[in-house]
Amino acid sequence: MARKHSVRVSRREFLAGTALATGAFFLNGRSTRVGVSGPPPSPPTTPFVNQLAFAPWATPLAPGVSLNPLPIPENHQRWDEYAPVKYYDLPIAAVLNQPHPQLPASLLFGYGGSVPGPTFMMRYDEPVLVRWRNQLPAQVTGFGSSDVITHIHNGHNASESDGFPTDFYGPGYFKDHHYTNHAAGDDPLERKGTLWYHDHRLEYTAQNTYRGLAGWFLLFHDLDSGNENDPNPDAFRLPSGVPNGGYGAGCYDIPLALTDRQYDQNGYLFMDVMEMGGHLGDKALVNGQIQPYMNVERRKYRFRMLCGGPSRYLDMWFSNEMPFLFIANDGNLLPAPIVRNHVYLSIGERADIVVDFSQLPANVSEIYLVNRLEQTDGRKPEEGVLPIAQSTKFLKLNILPAATPVPDPSRVPTTLMPLPALNLPVARRRTWVFNRTNGMWAVNGNLFDPNRSDATVRQNTAEVWTLKNGGGGWAHPIHIHLEEYHLLERNRRPVTSGVERSRKDVFDLAPGDEVKIYMKFRDFLGRYPMHCHNTIHEDHAMMVRFDIVP
Repeated sequence: MARKHSVRVSRREFLAGTALATGAFFLNGRSTRVGVSGPPPSPPTTPFVNQLAFAPWATPLAPGVSLNPLPIPENHQRWDEYAPVKYYDLPIAAVLNQPHPQLPASLLFGYGGSVPGPTFMMRYDEPVLVRWRNQLPAQVTGFGSSDVITHIHNGHNASESDGFPTDFYGPGYFKDHHYTNHAAGDDPLERKGTLWYHDHRLEYTAQNTYRGLAGWFLLFHDLDSGNENDPNPDAFRLPSGVPNGGYGAGCYDIPLALTDRQYDQNGYLFMDVMEMGGHLGDKALVNGQIQPYMNVERRKYRFRMLCGGPSRYLDMWFSNEMPFLFIANDGNLLPAPIVRNHVYLSIGERADIVVDFSQLPANVSEIYLVNRLEQTDGRKPEEGVLPIAQSTKFLKLNILPAATPVPDPSRVPTTLMPLPALNLPVARRRTWVFNRTNGMWAVNGNLFDPNRSDATVRQNTAEVWTLKNGGGGWAHPIHIHLEEYHLLERNRRPVTSGVERSRKDVFDLAPGDEVKIYMKFRDFLGRYPMHCHNTIHEDHAMMVRFDIVP
């Protein structure tokens, strides 16, 4: 029998519980048991009722306002070189979230009071310090842990600010993370754009992220400046616009966090914490809402798509199969845009595309963003794609009438971000096999031990790592912290074209797959993890630790 944990709490209980200063904070939860045939379906919900929502911006402290207590510079590598110019103080706390008007509000965990968490809009060469303040209840009912540690996924950060899984801390404590926002190796070709952040607590990453602890971390620079009217002749001028400091009409750079969730018969979020193969939901969510809609003008948009998991793969198409320009794979812009009509995403992967709605016929008033992959369990998606009519609709796009021309100063250059040189000699080659042992997930036959370093790497060297799927009919999206890495070969064939001719931080391994990647280790010392980003596998315990030493 599998145990299901639901998250429910009344608004009265929530408001009473949030009065932390007056007493203890208790969560009211619910557990149910279901048979091995699987849970009953979530309650029905009418699609496309909610308008697509966006998280608020993360707001730094006002100039002259200091953190209390002050940060300790000695705790952070390269502080003097990259002294923070902005400071943030963000709570991590319980928050009520209603994903659809026909469902009740579930009690989730949120950064900064929202789910998803606030969107960081960062610029290169503007270092920041973020104080992540744990204000969760000491006692958690249902699934999840009140101990947390935050990881900027694809961030180029020192070990002490990276979010190592055992660096977690409990309610009433905080941790300062120093984000230098500088290019790896001081190479401007290694500047990244579409990052995200999430909880990384050992053995609870899946549960805590499923319960809400995730958000966007976007980086801009002089070329990808976030300004489609940029007077700099070298600027890309990709679709942008953030009027009045937020998202809405007039904004054409759109983050889309694509996830799936399950709800119990009363409409409250729940998760099977005993299922070690992977957890799938039957509701499609975008930015934390079930099947929303979005009004779009007849012009170009930049969509930043994230497969947020925890276990479902995605193959995203527009329902009319219209083509678009694929411009970024994970965090980095491609050398040149590529015409595609779908985006395949394993868990943790991102893709930026530019779609031009002005190309649609005048009589087209709506299309859908759909997932054409069929997946019935945590093993892997099925082969091929579903017919459009049988696919899952994530987002309805209402195409506004073309009564008057829509101004569109944006563009997509024919050249974007050339690949950096592979200019460090290879000091060592390693092979990592992702497999199972005694019903648990392992790497090279070993379960994760945070006290054991599985690789010691010398700073200012490069290595070539081979990642192999050990078989068994499972797929594993492998994420490596600290840098982006060049994909050299897939299944012993050189990668010379397509969207995988890029730098990446997640490498999908289908059954029997093998990839070879080139890795540089330069700016920071310390311990970092590599793990499967099917977060159920990560928590049980498909992860290794590698150390960078002088």
